[in-house]
Amino acid sequence: MRVPADGAAAEGAGVRLRSLLFVPGDRPERMEKALGSGADALILDLEDSVVPARKQQARREVAAFLARSAGGVPRFVRINALGSGLAEADLAMVMAAGPDGLVLPKSQGAESVRELDRMLAPFGADLPILPIATETPQALLGLGGYAAVARRLAGLTWGVEDLSAAVGASSARESDVNFTEPYRWVRSLTLFAAAAAEVAPIETVFPAFQNLSGLGEYARRGMRDGFAGMLAIHPGQVPVINEAFTPSAQSLEHARAIVALFQTNPGAGVLSLNGAMVDAPHLKQALRLLSRAQG
Repeated sequence: MRVPADGAAAEGAGVRLRSLLFVPGDRPERMEKALGSGADALILDLEDSVVPARKQQARREVAAFLARSAGGVPRFVRINALGSGLAEADLAMVMAAGPDGLVLPKSQGAESVRELDRMLAPFGADLPILPIATETPQALLGLGGYAAVARRLAGLTWGVEDLSAAVGASSARESDVNFTEPYRWVRSLTLFAAAAAEVAPIETVFPAFQNLSGLGEYARRGMRDGFAGMLAIHPGQVPVINEAFTPSAQSLEHARAIVALFQTNPGAGVLSLNGAMVDAPHLKQALRLLSRAQG
């Protein structure tokens, strides 16, 4: 089996996105504080956290912040949904200020990404797009199509509040940490859709921002299951999320040992490491872990 000499995973290296911190677009003082939060990226929100009467003010505040903060922490902007009649005004105001990426709420699938791409053409922009892929029942039917637009994606994330409201659920959660059965299924579909598209799967928010022990449990579960990072709604969540999605020294050492073993045995399909069998899936997992650790 041939192993890349530098140990890079097939999906390649990019910006590390362990933690993406939402900041309301009409709160400039929070934007400044968020820069020091330790988050790998900021999401400046023009959608749900901003009431209609303050949308235009939020656009101005976000554009001003983008203009004065270039070159540091990557700054995504969550625009309003494409069918809302507000996304065009969002883009007209913020694109000239140079965002580093866009978050696309209520995405219906690959065609929503293509539509946003067409809207960006007049700005000459080729920004990475992070769709929130599960906010409507119809969107679940389009999860398998994101591979067709993978080149345009920063990753794939999910959410349940709009979805549970759309289907009439009284709650999507059994507790702070556990979802009910339908929404566990939605989470899994998002994870597999991201894997099929070979983009980063990003875990959804943990609303109980004061429950840091529960957050740690939830984030570690996400890392275990294959998510690459997580959305945050409060700066206090960032250190917990970063720790959970940073591979341990022990796991990195084990991954390097697997890669080295196959590099020294290029014709082998199955090998033994510390008394355990390792084969192609173990190598792929090791390469992916090392790639994420390198960012």
